[in-house]
Amino acid sequence: MDEDGNDVLIQEEETETEIETEDSHSEDEHDHEESSSVESTSEESSSEAKQSCHFHAGVEHCVTEGESDEHSDSSCGIQARDYDVPLRIGTLFVVLVTSSIGVFAPILLMKLPFASINGVVSTVIKQFGTGIIIATAFIHLYTHANLMFTNECLGELEYEGTTSAVVMAGIFIAFLLEYIGQRIIVARNKKNSAETIPSESQETHPKGHHDHSQDQQQQSTLACLGHSHGSFDLTGPNSKFSVLVMEAGILFHSILIGLTLVVAGDSFYKTLLVVIVFHQFFEGLALGARIATLPGAIFPSKASMAFAFALITPIGMAIGLGVLHSFNGNSRSTLIALGTLDALSAGILVWVGIVDMWARDWVIEGGEMLHAKLGRVSIGGISLVSGLVLMGLLGKWA
Repeated sequence: MDEDGNDVLIQEEETETEIETEDSHSEDEHDHEESSSVESTSEESSSEAKQSCHFHAGVEHCVTEGESDEHSDSSCGIQARDYDVPLRIGTLFVVLVTSSIGVFAPILLMKLPFASINGVVSTVIKQFGTGIIIATAFIHLYTHANLMFTNECLGELEYEGTTSAVVMAGIFIAFLLEYIGQRIIVARNKKNSAETIPSESQETHPKGHHDHSQDQQQQSTLACLGHSHGSFDLTGPNSKFSVLVMEAGILFHSILIGLTLVVAGDSFYKTLLVVIVFHQFFEGLALGARIATLPGAIFPSKASMAFAFALITPIGMAIGLGVLHSFNGNSRSTLIALGTLDALSAGILVWVGIVDMWARDWVIEGGEMLHAKLGRVSIGGISLVSGLVLMGLLGKWA
């Protein structure tokens, strides 16, 4: 207290030793903070090194823990990368050749003169292709579409089942196209038969003469024509609709594959290239096996369908080269467009793979595997599972 009775604060003067001690303590704290910062940076670098990243249509998906919002926001813009353009141009022709070999090989193998070998080769390729198509739909397309619709750059969707809903729409579209097309074919066959059979009857029988056996034959023929579509014979002319629907789904998917490959960073390009080459070869086998079962000569119809598949992925790669430095796979519109196309393609291939290929061969009356011998069933089953497993395994990298 001072002379007037007021409270006062008494502070001891700091000696030089105490000042030096406080400065030393402050420096120690600063060094400790710097050390902690370095350790934290090292841990972050280690965490980034452990990231598992995949490129899907230019979108780099990385799986890591503790990813900050700031990093997420910055990754939604165009990623500046140095691209090896000559390498991409050269590999375009590699994919073209591989796709051509895959799709044309079954078509040519089906022309082998040995009936027994031809039958075994046909069974192996067709059932292997069935597994490829089903695995492509679920492992590749469905997964890619879901990655697009759950991307942070797209934002949170109000409807969580968007991917499944679009896939379901693709299944319905494939069903509707095939149903309408087959109805048109059946109606046309009935009309042509009704015009042909009476004219033949008039030529072979005089007027006034009525042959009941001829009527019965006509009714039987019309009945067969009416049910020819439902016989599920893959060698019948009506099956071309199924193959065309399948090819449509594959073409949508393949053009996105070409774009995916080119816009991927150099760090992942070679790995992705190897996976895409195998992917296109196997998918070409699947499509080529179904094209080969269609009636008629190879040229021009079958060859045109095969060339369309062989060219579509290189076309996608060429598009990717044209927009290589301006393409932003993380933009909202791009994510929605690519996700929708992938999901629709998945739905189309689900319908074709399960209904037109798997069920039609194995469990629907008239299928080639339903009453086949045990040896052929074993070969077909192993081939089917092999297609599922191999294409599913490729889904780890692409």
